[in-house]
Amino acid sequence: MDNSVVIKTASEYDAVVFWLHGLGADGHDFEDVVPHLHLDDRLKIKFVFPHAPTMPVTINNGMSMRAWFDIANSELGRSSDIEGIRLSAKNLATWIQQELLNGIDSKRIILAGFSQGGVIALEVGLRFEKALGGVIALSTYSPTAELLSTEKSISNQKIPIFWGHGSADPVVSIELGRFTAKIIEKEGFKVDFREYPMLPHSVSMPEIKEIGAFINQILL
Repeated sequence: MDNSVVIKTASEYDAVVFWLHGLGADGHDFEDVVPHLHLDDRLKIKFVFPHAPTMPVTINNGMSMRAWFDIANSELGRSSDIEGIRLSAKNLATWIQQELLNGIDSKRIILAGFSQGGVIALEVGLRFEKALGGVIALSTYSPTAELLSTEKSISNQKIPIFWGHGSADPVVSIELGRFTAKIIEKEGFKVDFREYPMLPHSVSMPEIKEIGAFINQILL
């Protein structure tokens, strides 16, 4: 796909991981993570790290930056750009459809996202019409979790969800992460919520190691 960073663990691939970055970053933000996942040598994965479009972001005084949707203020769970979320979700769904046309089994497609990117990964993963391999939600939340009662995909009701969150995240609080994860669980999804002792709005090496184990488990 255009406007993305692509890394393949083999010249021919049979699985795809879409990994969406957070606000103000770009597709290069997580490309260095791949070698640290310690993936099984037998796996043939195409990692796609898309660049979000550039747009004015209200919370940052209207400054233009890469973003999957607008953020109005710090009350992330209350004031959300649902239209923007839906548009980015539609784009991700289109990229998934392209891989399906390329012959990739839907159950060998994993959606990952950090912060804003995690919002989009959850948005699509819980609603996509075909069963996907899994969702990796990192330091994130879901502004549309309460809409799942009428929007959730029966095909993805059993999708594995790995949720990693820093215990003292100053940007997306772990309380908000837990709150939305519990709403998702009430809709019948199983969320493996893991807490990591770190302050920054980031990921840690222990977390990356467990993400790699999650990917291995799904794709082997």
